[in-house]
Amino acid sequence: MKPMTIEFTVKSDDNDFKEESVTFNNHEELFAYVAPGGGCESMPSDVDEIQMVFLSPEHPNKENPIADIHATLELGMVFLSGPLAEIAETTEEIIDRAGRGELSEAFKTVIGAGKK
Repeated sequence: MKPMTIEFTVKSDDNDFKEESVTFNNHEELFAYVAPGGGCESMPSDVDEIQMVFLSPEHPNKENPIADIHATLELGMVFLSGPLAEIAETTEEIIDRAGRGELSEAFKTVIGAGKK
């Protein structure tokens, strides 16, 4: 995984935007952030959208070029953008970790899987 950036966007009633970003070097850092007790739990409640942006691979996938096609996936108010293979791998890990109880309630809420 190449470094990825997560941008938190807050839109107020008067249409002002505030953004913060966090960069991760690997999946372990990302999932430590969205785990119970991780930094994700300190997100403000007025966040409107979260963008997870994955960089393109350094070397193109010549055996399966579709893996590098740019795509966007929406999970609740989280948008994952970047190479299709990276989005698929990250999403699979999100599903797996959610099933094992390894995601914070805050993150499960923003992806639409939290308690109601």
